Amino acid sequence: MLKTFAVAAALLVSAAVTHAAEPIEGNWKTQSGATAEIGKCGSAYCVTLKTGKHAGKQIGKLSGTGADYSGQITDPDTDKTYAGSGSVTGNALKMKGCVLKVLCKSQTWSRL
Repeated sequence: MLKTFAVAAALLVSAAVTHAAEPIEGNWKTQSGATAEIGKCGSAYCVTLKTGKHAGKQIGKLSGTGADYSGQITDPDTDKTYAGSGSVTGNALKMKGCVLKVLCKSQTWSRL
């Protein structure tokens, strides 16, 4: 009985140590209708378009944890890069790109 308890306790501890994927990771439908994949790349999260006319193009790199991320976002149509951020709420991801932190545009993407 004591051995069974020890094994169960060890399993619970190892499950608690395992890190869950960050909420930003996964596939997202962009405002234009394309699919973007966000996945771990080094110590950050890369945003890569999987469908649409810019499929295969990396359009961002964000760092953070939980619901809030920041980094750089590139407009695939103009190839201009902006200070960017992402905020996850449930199955919605609000992406924002800014020039000089005052001229900003945002989009809300939905989880696929």
